[in-house]
Amino acid sequence: MSGTNLIESLAGLKAGSQFADAVSERSGIMEMSQASHDAVLLPREPGGLSHAERAALAVRMARWNGDSGLAAHYRELLGQAGETSVLAAIASGAALEQLGADARLIAITRHVDILTKTVKDATRADIAALKAAGIAEPDIVRLAELAAFVNYQVRVIAGLRLLEEVL
Repeated sequence: MSGTNLIESLAGLKAGSQFADAVSERSGIMEMSQASHDAVLLPREPGGLSHAERAALAVRMARWNGDSGLAAHYRELLGQAGETSVLAAIASGAALEQLGADARLIAITRHVDILTKTVKDATRADIAALKAAGIAEPDIVRLAELAAFVNYQVRVIAGLRLLEEVL
């Protein structure tokens, strides 16, 4: 398996296994996933969501989904991007009331929690709450992209792990 990327690495694909070889034949999907990771987590123009905020939220989502390997990856990114005590609290999964964050970060974190834990309950009122907290529409889109991508990663990694076990 040449060019192992984050998803393949965290899924624990064994180089040279029949399954790893099958995945490498679909390397385009893995390359696009890695490119999406870089675009969503480390964009050249982060807008109103800093790299550190994105990493802290990604740690939180990975933790909620029970993927400690992915959480560790994003914790490392958080350290590189400039961890603060508030961002550490967000990453730890602390309750919103315990974050010690401003209204903006609380609204962002609440929204990510909804998109990760109870996405079917998301409503227009949740978007209105983000706007009321001063989040610009482009940043609401960026936040949705982040949540969608991290939750996608969790599911792909879990699926690959399961397939590797079965095969």
